[in-house]
Amino acid sequence: MRRAYPQGIFGVMTPYRILLIDDHALFRTGLRMVLGQHFAGAEIFEAASADAALQAAPARLDAVLLDVRLVGLSGLESIALIRRRWPRVPIVMLSGEDDPQTVRQALERGAAAFVPKAMPAETIVEAVRRVLSGESAAAAQPGADVLPPLLTPRQCEVLDLLHRGWSNKLIARQLAVSENTVRRHVQDILE
Repeated sequence: MRRAYPQGIFGVMTPYRILLIDDHALFRTGLRMVLGQHFAGAEIFEAASADAALQAAPARLDAVLLDVRLVGLSGLESIALIRRRWPRVPIVMLSGEDDPQTVRQALERGAAAFVPKAMPAETIVEAVRRVLSGESAAAAQPGADVLPPLLTPRQCEVLDLLHRGWSNKLIARQLAVSENTVRRHVQDILE
């Protein structure tokens, strides 16, 4: 279990503050329980929409978990609003869909990571752990640290085609890559 107390101002330890934005209450409740088990002491806030989050969430947050599909303003559209209120907070996008275009749009708009909801809970926990630890890859623009997604857009394409029952050979033809490249993507997805 991870301690949920980062060092704050003047060296005082403060609990992590995590905001969950998803219009499905049952999913939020389950995710809150999972995060509570892995980040003991964390303050976890919930909202069904970005508007509700902006009104109710505290001034300081350490991470936001945001669903792509929300009632009203979509999660992708909400990234800009969240960035205005919390400019440096990392955003982990969650979605029932993992099509490459959605992944790309989320990352281009400023999400730190993208996790399909079909992945195990541990995958979401790992994404949160990474963003809370401040792990980052090359900056997308000067001064902005961005984590690589847990799955690249190409890996999402491969995963989608595998889910449809396609063979490695068919996937290779469809994506204009070698079968070895497809195997490598599958291996990376499974790690």
